[in-house]
Amino acid sequence: MSIYQHFRPEEHAFIDQVLKWKESVRSTFVPRLTDFLDPREQKIIKSIIGEDTEITISFFGGATQVERKRALLFPDYYVPLETDYQVQFFEVQYPHKFVTIEHPQVLGSLMSLGLKRSKFGDILKKEETIQLMVAKEISDFILLNLQSIGRAKITLVEKEANEMIKVIDEWREEAFTVSSMRLDVVVAEAYNLSRSKAAPLIKGGVVKVNWRQVEEVSFECKEGDVISVRGHGRCKIIEIEGQTKREKWRIKVGKVK
Repeated sequence: MSIYQHFRPEEHAFIDQVLKWKESVRSTFVPRLTDFLDPREQKIIKSIIGEDTEITISFFGGATQVERKRALLFPDYYVPLETDYQVQFFEVQYPHKFVTIEHPQVLGSLMSLGLKRSKFGDILKKEETIQLMVAKEISDFILLNLQSIGRAKITLVEKEANEMIKVIDEWREEAFTVSSMRLDVVVAEAYNLSRSKAAPLIKGGVVKVNWRQVEEVSFECKEGDVISVRGHGRCKIIEIEGQTKREKWRIKVGKVK
């Protein structure tokens, strides 16, 4: 039975990479640290490594509630330390009495430096406080080059892991009946939109499934998928309960409050 049959075609390249990491650790007995992985990638790598008796995997992203984490693959006898994950913590100091900085602005400023998204973890915001986690290997580069976000001049201050703020999303469950599991149908129902309004959002590149931009309205959603729509929040397909007599799908969806 092929391991690939359990995953979507667009995830096969990542699976290939995981298999290479696994073989590298097995042959060299040297731990392997990844970049920051989103929750879907974490789930994939755990399913591939999980049953291996010689290799162990663990994750760390700076705080217990964060989504994006670095993975460490290591021989079963190795005992990892927090420092092995090479995560650097920063707090953004800015004139918050005069300007407001939002999450997309921080993300955009980091990306404008030519960095890959996988080189930094969650961006935390609670009231005026903004903190971020980055891969330690690029921390000096960020300190030198990230001097403004939007129109605000900023200063980055190093922080310890125990100083990170706690931002916890609260989810509420809702039940829906949909005619199919097409992305445009699910988005329309979950966000109380018409399909004629959902389709342009998808084609316009503002919809992500499992942290990946999807522009195909006919994309087939599955149980466990996390969907985000820019400006509308995000939801998760908690359960596909089955079909009704009229062949519609009953689904349970969690939405961020």
